[in-house]
Amino acid sequence: MNPLKKAYCRMFQSVLKAALPFLPYRKPEIIHSVHGIPQILEKKKCDHVLIITDTGIIRHGLITRLEDTLDRHFIPYIIYDGTVANPTTTNVNEALALYHEYDCNAIIGFGGGSSIDCAKAVGARVAKPHQSLAKMKGILKVHKRLPLLIAIPTTAGTGSETTLAAVITDAETRHKYPINDFPLIPQVAVLDPKVTASLPPALTATTGMDALTHAVEAYIGNSTTAGTRADALFAVKMIFENIDRAYCDGSDLGARKNMLLAAFSAGCAFSKSYVGYVHAVAHSLGGEYNVPHGLANAVLLPFVLESYGHTIDAKLHQLAIAAGVADETATESQAATQFIQAIKDMKKRFSIGDTIPQIREEDIPKLAFYAEKEANPLYPVPVLMDARQLESFYYLLMEKNETEESNQEV
Repeated sequence: MNPLKKAYCRMFQSVLKAALPFLPYRKPEIIHSVHGIPQILEKKKCDHVLIITDTGIIRHGLITRLEDTLDRHFIPYIIYDGTVANPTTTNVNEALALYHEYDCNAIIGFGGGSSIDCAKAVGARVAKPHQSLAKMKGILKVHKRLPLLIAIPTTAGTGSETTLAAVITDAETRHKYPINDFPLIPQVAVLDPKVTASLPPALTATTGMDALTHAVEAYIGNSTTAGTRADALFAVKMIFENIDRAYCDGSDLGARKNMLLAAFSAGCAFSKSYVGYVHAVAHSLGGEYNVPHGLANAVLLPFVLESYGHTIDAKLHQLAIAAGVADETATESQAATQFIQAIKDMKKRFSIGDTIPQIREEDIPKLAFYAEKEANPLYPVPVLMDARQLESFYYLLMEKNETEESNQEV
């Protein structure tokens, strides 16, 4: 990256960090069961609800407890179940039409990050009916109060139930972009472990590593606060202590509850301290090829950490201690190596590879351009990179693909 652009990025990040204490961050009200939702709706005087979810949630019956609860309290609702992984502008428009058709005044996002992000985007369009989502991309462009927004995560990973971000994919161009503003933070987060109990092991793993990525990128960035550091360390500790239990036994409600708390804390951390190049590259892959976000993050995380070199050794040392993979006697360099290796080992246990097979070489300049545009100057990463430097991550994954194919042929 050229020196002038680097200076601009660091100046932008410094100004944003200085403004953190004065910005209207807030944490959602937490309840631990869907049975508490009617009381929330009554308190907020909301009597028609739009539930935004996906077909998988419906097919597996995860939404039944919520439906039964609303039915018992005679609360009318309509369900939009068309949300796809990496939700699109089409999803938002379809759900928005239902919201108006049924005179709704509250929105429940029920599912993974895709459903909750879609719910946030619908709320933004309700608040600003004459403005497209594309006009809201970036930071602080929503401004207006959303309808009551309740988030019910069925995965312990995205942290979307506590963040000010919604990530949407343009249905025509496949460009994936974030919308960041304080009104997008849900008013209520329902951390109900029973909702996550039937999550398959593979999704438990990738969404859990998504939360790990949130915590790690928030902690190693240059815009941390005492609060975000504490949230990130707690999240890392909880994930390392519970993800294997949740992966091996989905009915372990203690592990499920702890993973939900970890994802929530990681979301709180990166809401203020932001993420980094893992997310920027992962978002480009999700937009272009519909690669699930948690999977892309899991694949990329150790490679991006290694690319930062010794600049993050001190911070990885602290994360390694929190994770229980190193102790105070280890040098910073040793602990950093141990932490990255622990992530690689975690990937192996969960059968997560090191490749993204969908990547096409001719797409790499465009993907890197989108990643660089998302990340710079907003993300306070430890080491700044431009689009040309970011291309190396895509080629790294392609080189691994080619090596694996050659080995299989032999």
